[in-house]
Amino acid sequence: MTTGFNWAIVLDVGVGLGVLVAGLGIFLAMRALAATLMRLNRTLDEVDRQMAGIGAPVSQTLAHVGGIADTADTTVARLGGVAKSLEDVAASIASTAKLAQNAISPALVNVGAALTGITAGLKRLVGSRANEGHPNQP
Repeated sequence: MTTGFNWAIVLDVGVGLGVLVAGLGIFLAMRALAATLMRLNRTLDEVDRQMAGIGAPVSQTLAHVGGIADTADTTVARLGGVAKSLEDVAASIASTAKLAQNAISPALVNVGAALTGITAGLKRLVGSRANEGHPNQP
């Protein structure tokens, strides 16, 4: 006894609706992913903009630190006859300058302070070497 109803149509419609729902789910997931990536892109653009803004001051600071290192190197060159301790200071200054030029960080302030201390030490050392033969020197 046949009723004339074709169950294959129900199966085809069910499979079609299942594929439609799955496609709609994938569409919504990809749309959410696109929104997330767009927000990430805006964030990266902002980071690029901020990095471009600090590029010039960092370059100027590095040039200034290089100038300080050059001044210290000139001072060490004038003291060519001084003992090995001054050679160690010159190596330390060159190393500090190289580290400062390779680093873009808040440590630049510390490098400037270190170079100021080294320069003050060199001035004291040069001053004490110049006054060794002075008659008023104890």
